[in-house]
Amino acid sequence: MLVEKRERLDKMINTVRRTIQHVKGEIEMTNKEKFSGFDFSQNPYEEEARQRWGDEKVDQANKVAKGFTKIDQEQFNQIYRDLAAIRHLEPNSTEAQVKIKEWFDYLNKFGEYSLEAFKNLGQMYVDDERFTNNIDKFGEGLAMFMRDAMTIYADTNK
Repeated sequence: MLVEKRERLDKMINTVRRTIQHVKGEIEMTNKEKFSGFDFSQNPYEEEARQRWGDEKVDQANKVAKGFTKIDQEQFNQIYRDLAAIRHLEPNSTEAQVKIKEWFDYLNKFGEYSLEAFKNLGQMYVDDERFTNNIDKFGEGLAMFMRDAMTIYADTNK
């Protein structure tokens, strides 16, 4: 088992070395070659998600994620950028509520979010620093702004 692990690590080290050479213009590499030796088949958070929400929900989310296109990713990022641009406003402002509805509608294209689930998701954006850190890359304080706007949206639209 240790020998197998060492072989995987050696392959990863070799891939990183070759990628550095590629970046320096010393060699040519395909994208596939740049990632050989790396295993992206397992999501490190999947087991936690399965314990929290169950196998059925996680399997459904994985199915949705496999169908996620570049256009979907751009729309996803654009909504975050738009929300970051207005995070200085009050979360109950018309602009914030229009944008947070867009987020609610977008999420519901890929799954089923009740208003309560949407509200809880917003709370998780703040409670789990992994979410906070990722969301706040679009603008400091965005996770808190979204949580507040999502709570107001959910409570107002019950």
